Amino acid sequence: MRYVGIDVGGTNLKAGLVDEEGRILEVERIPLVFRGPEQFAETVADLAVTVARKGGVAPESLEWVGMGLPGAVDGGDIRFITNIPMENVPLEKLFRQHLDRPLYLGNDADCAAVGEYFSGVGKGTKDFAVVTLGTGVGCGLILGGRLQGGPASSEAGHIVICHGGEPCNCGRRGCWERYASATALIGFTKKAMEAHPESALHEVAAANGGVEGRTAFLAAESGDEAALEVCRTYVEYLACGLNSLINVLRPEMVALGGGVAAAPEHLLLDPVRELVAKESFSSHGGRVTRVERAALGNDAGIIGAALLGKAL
Repeated sequence: MRYVGIDVGGTNLKAGLVDEEGRILEVERIPLVFRGPEQFAETVADLAVTVARKGGVAPESLEWVGMGLPGAVDGGDIRFITNIPMENVPLEKLFRQHLDRPLYLGNDADCAAVGEYFSGVGKGTKDFAVVTLGTGVGCGLILGGRLQGGPASSEAGHIVICHGGEPCNCGRRGCWERYASATALIGFTKKAMEAHPESALHEVAAANGGVEGRTAFLAAESGDEAALEVCRTYVEYLACGLNSLINVLRPEMVALGGGVAAAPEHLLLDPVRELVAKESFSSHGGRVTRVERAALGNDAGIIGAALLGKAL
């Protein structure tokens, strides 16, 4: 069986021909140019056809096409999408006018969870979550072997961990993503740089063209105390939200994805694991949730989108 997964990014569309084991057989990329929903549907259908034929597969023989989007979906409909002006668009209906195959839609974090569940670090689990640490905090959930997606996709990034805290774009205050996203980490780093002009944070930022999510972790590797304090603060906020998520869902594993998750294990994963073991309800007995780094990297979007139909 063969599937196509399409990853809708901020500037590009990436499509992959994927087998049932989650192996990417062929890839095709094109710039994202939006001229309306009908044109978008035709473009992604043509892209699916192109990558299928590139891999020697007749497009009409595909089991389905899956697509990962930065927004909310409901069945084959887009409710809204953050980087393209589409709202309440029946995308599957439009798509099938050009390629008559089922189209499954999921948001980014849902696709990451599906990809990791079938082909990555979550393989072999039944209850599994992926938390993506990027501009915001995303969360994809697999419970009982099924994706908890659609319009009710998890918005765990909007768990409030600091009552009356920093204002969030969602309209609330103190949301987890205001403290545990890469955006938040960059903010912590900039404040530390202002307070500590002697810190190695300045050298690391200058060497890499500016402050990034990894700046504090790179500087901390040299033993810089201001950087180490940034990392400790970030880890505490990240673990705070993780423990709330774990206490509600009790998954076997949570995988951390996104650029921040690539930080050195002794500075990120190890202290997060310690705080989860200490502060989650698992400390009172029962199943202890494992915290791991997501394994698929940039391929997670394509693989997860392609395998969406297996998780519904």
